[in-house]
This record gives sequence, structure tokens and C-alpha cells, in this order.
Amino acid sequence: MNTTTQHTASPRQAITAELRTWIVAQARAGCRPEDVLAAMKASGWNEDVALQALEDVLSTHLREVQAKPMPEPSPLAAGNIVSFDGHEVQVLLSLRRPRVVLFGGFLTDAECDALVELARQRLARSETVVNATGGSEVNDARTSEGMFFSRGENELCRRIEARIAALVNWPVENGEGLQVLRYRPGAEYKAHHDYFDPTQPGSSTILARGGQRVGTLVMYLNTPERGGATGFPDAGLDVAPIKGNAVFFAYERPDPSMLTLHSGSPVIAGEKWVATKWMREGIFN
Repeated sequence: MNTTTQHTASPRQAITAELRTWIVAQARAGCRPEDVLAAMKASGWNEDVALQALEDVLSTHLREVQAKPMPEPSPLAAGNIVSFDGHEVQVLLSLRRPRVVLFGGFLTDAECDALVELARQRLARSETVVNATGGSEVNDARTSEGMFFSRGENELCRRIEARIAALVNWPVENGEGLQVLRYRPGAEYKAHHDYFDPTQPGSSTILARGGQRVGTLVMYLNTPERGGATGFPDAGLDVAPIKGNAVFFAYERPDPSMLTLHSGSPVIAGEKWVATKWMREGIFN
């Protein structure tokens, strides 16, 4: 947590715009209110004034966060089976914190096989985002092969994208193109977050194309012989990669407190194929 003295109180201890911005930044970074209060007192703030500032700023911040629209599978209230254009999807698991929903039968076997075959000839070593520049590079933390379809590139992509949009109540145009990945034996993706770190210099370039990522849907295109689970270590949850199933998770702000740290565990035997859809705040272009 940043505890620099640049926010030291003036003799009258006015609650300035700079102080409000700093408090919000600490909240977004996952700092506890009591730690923020201690930092303010250490910088010379009167405890009563610091408490009032925290209450005012954090309550306003919480209202803004809660009012922010998010992808959310609202049809869950209707039961354990959701139907889209005659295609039935089962709700196998629903977790509130972090927001994780596991869907059974999201894709048919035929759709899984077709997506694999369309992607197979275009695979290349997967890359990760470079925070300093907004570009991408090969990284030892991610040892899969992958490719991107452009949004709506073919009839299959359009059908899957429409199903995703209907399922999580998020516009098709706010989604990135589908990414298909292949993990060979031993391949993995170490624990990471899908959102872009707004404090990094390269993030502004990425965020200009539709804003922050707010949700992810991972679709399993086959069932590997062993290994390959999607793990959420902060939630103590492992999702087995079963062909046709899909796991959705949302993160209302780019912060570790959302508990959506996740990984692709190493494949032990066979291959693992997945397709991923990332959802942005605004129109992705």
C-alpha cells in the first residue's frame, strides 16, 4: 500500500480531491480500511477526520461499483436448465464470491469438434500481454498453442457468440474474438488474472479498444485423459475440463480482491482444447 507523505494533512485537514483519489486507489488495490486508516494517521491525519473521509469516499465508491453493469447469467433464477434457441444448457455450479458459474452442455460435441478443426491449422505459440507496452510476447508461464478468430468470422463463431451473449446478458459487440488453445502433455498456464492492470504503462493502449475486461467464459472442447483443470486458488475451486462444458467468471473491478486468480493446470496425459471469450466494458474494436 502506498503510504507516502504526499497526502499529509494541512493544518485544517481538508478532505481534498487528491485524498479521495488516493483512498479509492487503495480500495481498488485490495487494501483493508483499517490499514488505510493507519496509513493516514501515520501521515498526520486526525483520526476523526480520517474516519469521516474513509466513510464518505468508500461509501460513494461502493455505490458506483454496485451500479456498474456486469455480465451476469440472470436466467439462473428460472431453474437448473436454461434454453437458447432450442439448445439446453445445464447449471452445474453457481458461486457468488468469486462469481463463478459452471455450465454443462454449453457446446454440442459437433460444435466442439468443428471449432477444433477450424483452429488447428492456425495455431502458434501462445503469448501473454506485456504490461509495459500493451503488446504481447511468448512467456514461460503460458506453454499452450493458440489462435484468435475475429468476432463473427464464420457461422459457427456467430452462433457461439450469440449464445454467450444471451447466456450472460452481455452484448456481442462487447466481446473479443474467440481464442482457441491447445495444451499438449505438460503444458499449462500459471495463475494469473484476466483483467489488465490499470497501473501499468501499457494498459492505456489495450483499454482504448473497449475498456477493461469484466468477464471470461472458458469452453472445454475435449476431455483430456488426465489433468488440465481450471483452478481458482483463492476460492479453493478446481473445475474439471469436460467436453462441452463451460465455466464463466466475472470481476467487477481489476483487483485481486475479486478472487478470480486462476490457472490452467498442467495436462498430464492427452491434450486439452479450450475456447475462451473475454468480455469488455464497452464495444471492442
